[in-house]
Amino acid sequence: MSSTIKGILAYPITPFDRDTGAYDPKPLHTLLDNMIGSGVDAIAPLGSTGESAYLDDAEWETVARETLDYVDRRVPTVVGVSDLTTAGALRRASIAADAGADAVMILPTSYWHLGEQEIREHVTAVADSVDIPTMIYNNPATTGIDMSPEFLVDLVSTGDITRMNRINELSGGTIPFFNGSNPLALQSFSAGASGWCTATPCLAPEQVVHFWRLLESGDRSGACAVFEQIEPLLRVLVSRGLPSTVKAGLEFLGVDAGLPRRPLLPLDDNTRTALSDALSVARGVIVAS
Repeated sequence: MSSTIKGILAYPITPFDRDTGAYDPKPLHTLLDNMIGSGVDAIAPLGSTGESAYLDDAEWETVARETLDYVDRRVPTVVGVSDLTTAGALRRASIAADAGADAVMILPTSYWHLGEQEIREHVTAVADSVDIPTMIYNNPATTGIDMSPEFLVDLVSTGDITRMNRINELSGGTIPFFNGSNPLALQSFSAGASGWCTATPCLAPEQVVHFWRLLESGDRSGACAVFEQIEPLLRVLVSRGLPSTVKAGLEFLGVDAGLPRRPLLPLDDNTRTALSDALSVARGVIVAS
């Protein structure tokens, strides 16, 4: 996976009709076209940003197949297949692989706190069930489960610079890892990250891609300058649940992706103002053609 999937992995939201709350594919198509057209390196649907935890099984499968069909291999896809049960995650992984995903992403989550052996067996069962790579997502802020660097050397993903460096050291640079923390994007690439998994391309795709291309070409000073302008947006986005912030940002851009699904709530006025200001600054970044 390290040779085929790297760079900017964009998290799309799952849009809902504002009146009925049902899945609405049209805004998703617009979003995917914008992100792919701007040059993101991969699409990663049905993670936390995609409100996967709030979809029933039929909705999840509909969104997974619709996304993969519409992307149509224009870029690689990494489908989030997390579920409270191993059986549910296995089912989702099978659907994603059958529908053409290039990889699956799994976030170990459970009502009960999981031990390392339980996580290992859960993840291994999913990975062994499909013939495509499995990305392990470490997100203690949402799961309450924090996997150590030593443990992650076998499974790998993280969200802390010290841990990223430790994984790089422990594996001798042989295990690809991806950053999922927006504010740490610049530092994570310096630590050896293969890519950045982020919902920011929903709102400022050209600017995020421009940042990565500058960094990839060795222009660190240029990348730092771009990052400085997009960083306020990155911080506002993670100040609340990503579905709430991203959907509010899309509304500012004229894309109605509906409301986040309850119990998530729309943004309060103060956060909307901060988001609007940060979005204006980020999208004001001049992108060289």
